Amino acid sequence: MRATTSHWRAAYEAWLAPFLARLGRVEQRRWAPVYLQGLLGPGERKSVEPMAARVAPGDVQQLHHFISTSPWRCEPLEEELVRAADRLVGGPEAVLIIDDTALVKQGRHSVGVARQYCGQLGKKANCQALVSLTLARCEVPVCVGLRLFLPRAWAEDAGRRARAGVPEAIPGRPKWRIALDEISRIQVAGARFGAVLADAEYGKVADFRQK
Repeated sequence: MRATTSHWRAAYEAWLAPFLARLGRVEQRRWAPVYLQGLLGPGERKSVEPMAARVAPGDVQQLHHFISTSPWRCEPLEEELVRAADRLVGGPEAVLIIDDTALVKQGRHSVGVARQYCGQLGKKANCQALVSLTLARCEVPVCVGLRLFLPRAWAEDAGRRARAGVPEAIPGRPKWRIALDEISRIQVAGARFGAVLADAEYGKVADFRQK
């Protein structure tokens, strides 16, 4: 059992190393593995305090700072994720799958929450909708992109966006446009695939099909 645990930890650290190298600060490189350990480890509650109690007792504030206020850029980590996914499943036989992912949410203050179709429930409901991209081959899927969709009620309400901290530079885009931009992004990062599969709603858009 000890040898198995040691082997798993070595493999985990080797996989994580290129991602940590993309983080600019020593403290970020220290707390990122702790946060991931909390997400991957046992325990149903994945908010900061319960995770910290399991993996970093007494360090709730440091873990909270890493997650909520420590500044870091997403792009280098996303690029590394695409490279890792391509090594695992990329190639001419791989497919890129585009779909919607819904997160059921109540209230009005979480960014992007609106009454819209929720695949999780099979009907319209209050939720966030995300455009997801998954690279897959031989029944092995790896998520390489998630982008939050801003419904019109959010995209066109400057005050609401400002209160929620949505940057002005982030426009409201239809889902098919988000998907096209994401395809370009992962291709630039080096993802290899032979075909693109998408939900029927994307296929209804001529501009999406022609691209």
